[in-house]
Amino acid sequence: MKKILNLAFAFAIATTFVACSDDDNNNIAPTTGDLTVDFTGLEVLGADFVYEGWLIVNGSPVSTGTFTSVTFPQTYTVGIDDLQAATTFVLSIEPAGETGAEALAPAATKLLAGNFSGNTASVNSDNIVVDASGEIKDLGSSWGKYILATPTDNDDTNEASGIWFLDNANTPAIAGLGLPTLTDGWKYEGWVVIDGTPVSTGTFTYVDGADENAATSPYKGSVGNGPAFPGEDYVTGSAAGVDFPTDLKGKTVVISVEPSPDNSSAPFALKPLAHVVPADAMTFTVINMVTGPLPILSGSVTR
Repeated sequence: MKKILNLAFAFAIATTFVACSDDDNNNIAPTTGDLTVDFTGLEVLGADFVYEGWLIVNGSPVSTGTFTSVTFPQTYTVGIDDLQAATTFVLSIEPAGETGAEALAPAATKLLAGNFSGNTASVNSDNIVVDASGEIKDLGSSWGKYILATPTDNDDTNEASGIWFLDNANTPAIAGLGLPTLTDGWKYEGWVVIDGTPVSTGTFTYVDGADENAATSPYKGSVGNGPAFPGEDYVTGSAAGVDFPTDLKGKTVVISVEPSPDNSSAPFALKPLAHVVPADAMTFTVINMVTGPLPILSGSVTR
């Protein structure tokens, strides 16, 4: 009888211990949580750069991880305290394999941003453009004009082989682009798509000054660098399998927003302005551009 009582007592103790252990396990708070991102319009960056998400927690950035795939939605595991305390989400473009202090904070190329409202943050690319007062603007109100001309050579038979983003309706000529000022880490770039291949006209920050390759362009003529506005003469050399000079009528003209630094040979996803050069376009005559295929990037983040 004593043996049976001892066994019963031991069983009761074991049952109580297991029950308490189960209760303790059920009461353990999770240390991580899921962050799901769903973005529209992102494009593959190539081998040298990656996208990286960031939570802003008490004013400091906390990485949510890097990615290269642009198939969404994607989900990432994040520390629960940071996830719950975050007020803002930021998506940046970073050098692949970045280490050291620079890897602890987002680069200047912050592409998307938005504040959390409850468990969701609506993000967009408006944060990359500002006006003169520093107020954030969007690219949707951008406008553009251009002319066909080749001012860097003395040949008047190839004027349809150059494009300049200016308005010469009156003298002197004025800027042909209405674009907001970009924040650090971004530049504008002009393109002409020739037989399906985009060929750059050069990068620029200001619409009323020459672009950055004005003096070094491999395509320009030998008579100066052209007017002090963004643009390009395609009068020497070749690109996209086409020998210059050529005829830009029927070709597509694009203005894109590019991360800086950037080593891509194609326009970035943000394209606020575009236009197909009319087949009957007259040289030295102002032509209006229209809104591009993607003036804004957007998405959502859920915790």
